[in-house]
Amino acid sequence: MVKQNSTKAWLLASRPKTLTAASIPVMLGCALASMYGHFQLIPAILCFLFAFLMQVDANFINDLYDYLKGSDREDRLGPERACAQGWISPSGMKKGILVTTALVTGLFLLGYGGWEMIPVGIACIIFAFLYTTGPYPLAYHGWGDILVLVFFGFVPVGCTFYVMAHDWNTSVTMASLACGFVIDTLLMVNNFRDREQDAISGKKTIVVRLGARAGLILYFLLGLAACWSCFYFVTEGRLWAAILPQIYLLFHILTTMKMARINRGKELNAILGETSRNMLLFGILLTAGLLIPT
Repeated sequence: MVKQNSTKAWLLASRPKTLTAASIPVMLGCALASMYGHFQLIPAILCFLFAFLMQVDANFINDLYDYLKGSDREDRLGPERACAQGWISPSGMKKGILVTTALVTGLFLLGYGGWEMIPVGIACIIFAFLYTTGPYPLAYHGWGDILVLVFFGFVPVGCTFYVMAHDWNTSVTMASLACGFVIDTLLMVNNFRDREQDAISGKKTIVVRLGARAGLILYFLLGLAACWSCFYFVTEGRLWAAILPQIYLLFHILTTMKMARINRGKELNAILGETSRNMLLFGILLTAGLLIPT
């Protein structure tokens, strides 16, 4: 039994398992900074804090507004949501969103990244709301995958590198692409699992629009694209950054096959866990590869 608005309730609402997706881009940004001789500990820590707080903020926003839209019905297949379960009241969740948003804007990254971080931070907060709120909620119109590529690829990888190096290069672009692709597998399996419920709710994800088979193929191709993006690093003298991430592909193939066998229902939550594990493995392998000079 979870007492409403208790510490346990807030911990569950923050969905700590999703912090894997927040940590991987910052890991890669730090590895790139180290690769080019620009790594700094304090801004690295601040980037991790920003990523974690932004992820929790987004989780709170999605929890509240999906509940208010009536999307978190009794037939929900994914992990339980705090507002829908009554763990946190809607008014309490609104206060939580205000607190996490304030904490995000209060981090001292400006001292390292410069004024350029202001529009980036504002964009992160705005799109966290636009994802599920407003007259045109982006997640309900099939924009989720593009947003993952931007806000779990280019923004966190690039900004982590930028606050330390005040620069951007092709390596950052390719690492951002790889990161965005691999993290989008997590959204794809969510959308694959929820395709029937999303169709009822009017949530037009790519899987709802194109069908389950297309969703399964896209899930596999995203992982493949992430691995193939890493071959660029051979040109930068980082052979291991190209080779090590290919180990991930074996696990990704096995998970894709299992996903195809299960096909539908709550059993797909096991694929969610495996995808999260695979993502983390990819992030660790690419990070290690970037740190090992050839």
